[in-house]
Amino acid sequence: MNNFHFHNPVKILFGKGELSNFKDEIPAGSKVMMLYGGGSIKKNGVYDKVTEQLSGFDVTEFGGIEANPKYETLMKAVEVVREKNIDFLLAVGGGSVVDGTKFVSAAAHYPNGDPWNILAKGDVAGIVNPLPIGAVLTLPATGSEMNGNSVVSKIETKEKLAFGTPLVMPQFSVLDPTVIASLPERQIANGIVDAFVHVMEQYLTYPVNAPIQDRFAEGILSTLIEEGPKVLKDPTDYDSAANFMWAATMALNGLIATGVPQDWSTHMIGHELTALHGIDHARTLAVVLPGVMKVMLANKKEKILQYGAKVWDVTKGTEDEKVEATIQKTVDFFESVGIQTRGADYELKEDTVSEVCQRFEQRGVNALGEKGDLTVEKVKEILETQL
Repeated sequence: MNNFHFHNPVKILFGKGELSNFKDEIPAGSKVMMLYGGGSIKKNGVYDKVTEQLSGFDVTEFGGIEANPKYETLMKAVEVVREKNIDFLLAVGGGSVVDGTKFVSAAAHYPNGDPWNILAKGDVAGIVNPLPIGAVLTLPATGSEMNGNSVVSKIETKEKLAFGTPLVMPQFSVLDPTVIASLPERQIANGIVDAFVHVMEQYLTYPVNAPIQDRFAEGILSTLIEEGPKVLKDPTDYDSAANFMWAATMALNGLIATGVPQDWSTHMIGHELTALHGIDHARTLAVVLPGVMKVMLANKKEKILQYGAKVWDVTKGTEDEKVEATIQKTVDFFESVGIQTRGADYELKEDTVSEVCQRFEQRGVNALGEKGDLTVEKVKEILETQL
């Protein structure tokens, strides 16, 4: 196991009724900005419960944060924050709203010019006095409610970039599984696959004798495989919804990443497909991951065999046969929850492959993966494999 430092300060309020139990988590006298998305929270009752908890606070609302939060939209929120001297941010929504709120927090007092530098230049060191954040989660998927990561898109340049810092971790997050009952099937399916691939980015690398992290990761994967289809079939099933929600949070709160190598190439490649074609984030991951498993097999073979045995009970045949069966099990699972895994399903063609590779080359990105040996040439091969 590798050396690590681990600290997660996010307080979780989990379970039925917690939407009506977080008022005391916000400092008295705060000027609160409540950020949310397209307005679904006003249809499913979440808005009413949240505003009830905010009674007595000076509250400013900011709606319209997109499914892939746009820099241009978030900067409008930053302007309001500065104008009204907001001192607490409450994200009410899925991972995109939470991600967007983290950017607003970081950008509010950013001293080094255009806050896009936080993403484009990785200038997290320039973040000064980020605003404290609370989160009310309405869609399990990203794990953003319990980490310091944020992904933001820029319309002007068709870029989708990420930053991460403990400075923007929520102070608390409310996770009430009953909110899942009102979610569309597409969003639930996306959440299942998103959480699944989060685990794979931290688990499917190479062995470093970290059995605790491996068993945690395999447990999350198995839970998603078992509970995901149940939630899709009946989102009002509270127990399945609760298990799914907690699995998605545990998939990316830092615990399974401690002491082990991480990959994240699937996400970086997938972000380009979303930026260029607007494909749902989870669906890009479902396209890219099988290609990464095939093309980067030399690095990942031991862990693919372990994953196949521990998660899918693939134990018979030659090593090559077991690898092939394990990749196919992964593809079958994604497709069983309604997520297609071929580029052709999203009308991706060779010109997209070329454009993605050109964008990586322009940014000087040529050393992805857990060993830094996933080059632009291999990105091309991964995408061509999946067309």
